[in-house]
Amino acid sequence: MTVHVIETHKAFGGEQRKYRHHSETLDCDMVFSLFLPKQTDNKPTSLIWWLSGLTCTDDNFSQKGAFQKYASQHQLAVVMPDTSPRGTAVADDAGWDLGQGAGFYLNATQEPWAKNYRMYDYLTQELPQLVYSLIPNFSEKESIMGHSMGGHGALVIGLKHPERFRSISAFAPILNPSQVPWGQKAFTAYLGPDEKDWAEWDATSLIAKCDSAQPIHISQGTADAFYEVQLNEDAFLQAAEGKKVSYEKLEGYDHSYFTIASFIEEHLQFHKEFLG
Repeated sequence: MTVHVIETHKAFGGEQRKYRHHSETLDCDMVFSLFLPKQTDNKPTSLIWWLSGLTCTDDNFSQKGAFQKYASQHQLAVVMPDTSPRGTAVADDAGWDLGQGAGFYLNATQEPWAKNYRMYDYLTQELPQLVYSLIPNFSEKESIMGHSMGGHGALVIGLKHPERFRSISAFAPILNPSQVPWGQKAFTAYLGPDEKDWAEWDATSLIAKCDSAQPIHISQGTADAFYEVQLNEDAFLQAAEGKKVSYEKLEGYDHSYFTIASFIEEHLQFHKEFLG
């Protein structure tokens, strides 16, 4: 698979890179960003996946997440995929919460989305092999995290692959998309109207069926304008009872990257504990 470096920036001794490649899974060109910490003494480097939210690209976290210093200290590579397939030939919607920029990290089954919107397969099959090849001294240890729609994606992908991801964390995740407007709109369009088909893409349904789950850490701002309607935690925490889930409310913090930057060190320390 051919990958092209678009840009490289020195950061905290490491490098923040941006790449472009053609995705066979999504049938379009894709970009992703990758932070590589400074390589010293052939230390093994573990990998964290960051999944961004609605309307975002890989640039949001790379430029606003304030994570590079801590990732470098902990010898962590961090990969940031885009949030959907892109291009003039890719189906889109006039709304900001559907179509390009709003892939919801699933495999669409309905037209016109089914051809390109296979973000789950892209992130679990195609892109990993490319990313692994770019990490010097890769430890083969991984964790996953995300924000909002990306928090939903991190939980769903993480819970579906407990053998691969050692820990999961999220900022303001959509925890029960089958029961909230964002998720209901996306799932109806991408998966069809039958709610039975939605369960495998809903973190609340998935964790309820798990005998056990990886350690999970969730941070939610109390001043988040989307919290009450889109991000309520009650059903998820009830389904996760007995699992290793830590849920914290951040007094006065909102849905923005200011919140993420304020608590990203805590999240990376959480993952480092399980990545070794």
